[in-house]
Amino acid sequence: MHNIKQIMCVIDPTADAQPAMNRAAWLARNTGAKLELYVCYYNEYLAGDRLFDSPSLEKARKEVIAGQEKFLEKLAEPLRASGIVVKTSASWDHPLYEGIVRRAIATHADVVFKDTHHHSALARALLTNTDWNLIRTCPVPLWLVKPREFTQHPVFLAAIDPLNEHDKPAALDDEILVLAKTLAEKSKGEVRAFHSYDPRIAVATATANAYIPVSLPFDEIEEQMREQHEKRFKEITQFHGIQGDKAHLVAGLTHEELPLLASNLDAAVVVMGAVARNRWKRLFIGATAERTLEHLPCDLLIVKPDWFRTPVNLSSDKAA
Repeated sequence: MHNIKQIMCVIDPTADAQPAMNRAAWLARNTGAKLELYVCYYNEYLAGDRLFDSPSLEKARKEVIAGQEKFLEKLAEPLRASGIVVKTSASWDHPLYEGIVRRAIATHADVVFKDTHHHSALARALLTNTDWNLIRTCPVPLWLVKPREFTQHPVFLAAIDPLNEHDKPAALDDEILVLAKTLAEKSKGEVRAFHSYDPRIAVATATANAYIPVSLPFDEIEEQMREQHEKRFKEITQFHGIQGDKAHLVAGLTHEELPLLASNLDAAVVVMGAVARNRWKRLFIGATAERTLEHLPCDLLIVKPDWFRTPVNLSSDKAA
């Protein structure tokens, strides 16, 4: 996504305001990228799943999609007038998150924009939340937009995790930082780096290792672990030119400390990775990102590692 050429924005046809479209247009203006406005539509009463799929139902589906395309063209007109190259498309697909993934891959999108709102714990637990599923299945960088305006010089807060080598590839931290720097350069913004560690986990880990005596005081163990985190954190941030008060090492839980820092800095976007503990446990991808999303006062940009492959069936016959 360092060379942003194609932006895809998911439009909600039931909403009056389109924050994701506004944000995607902002990025298109700053990068010169092309923008696609996309509606993924489905209606079970027109699907023919319960009734015989007659020609009249097929005609009805085509008319609905044509109506969505007309709606998208109205949204596109003022964007084109401002100089952005805009394409519109609508497709009959289900479920929504799979349709979005299929479209993003088919169009070679460099980033996908989508509105997001607060969701209940019940919805997340039942896997019915589109954002939840996109965090786990979308291989393209996913920009979840909250309804707020950017400042003139937006802050991009890169959340990295330089010590968890077994949970994710170290290259992902570089990807996150490079992406944040690219966005900041394009928008005259600034980059901040964030990393947190839980002292309780640090103590438990340290006492479990033979090279550290169990009798060592907890405050000394915590200090040793902090020094280890600080060393690795400084190595990667200084390599990317992020130093001094722009590098934030915090003791605490990510989903608590990151939203707090984002609020204090008035951050525009938090950039973070979403991966599983290994390539087979894809169900758990984005656990931290999901918990963080609910509390962030700003946008969230999710990045996947290079090896990630979506579990979504790209040749599904559900697509129109």
